[in-house]
Amino acid sequence: MARKSIIARNEKRKLLVEKYAAKREELKKAGDYTALSQLPRDSSATRVRTRCVLTGRGRGNYAKYGLCRHMFRKLALEGKLPGVRKASW
Repeated sequence: MARKSIIARNEKRKLLVEKYAAKREELKKAGDYTALSQLPRDSSATRVRTRCVLTGRGRGNYAKYGLCRHMFRKLALEGKLPGVRKASW
């Protein structure tokens, strides 16, 4: 499981992205890149990391489910993910 501080930092970035989204879009359309560079660095959407909602793992995530591969497999085998079955052919 990821450290709580890393998860909290990512959540803070999500809030900043949401807060400055309209202003960033406005400045990009106007072409005012000097004003854009004055905004907080973490307000850029590319700084947000996709993390597992259960463990906070930053790699191996399925965006559709919001889970890392470990938790996805565990929940799928337990039958807790609707519409997911183990493949057999």
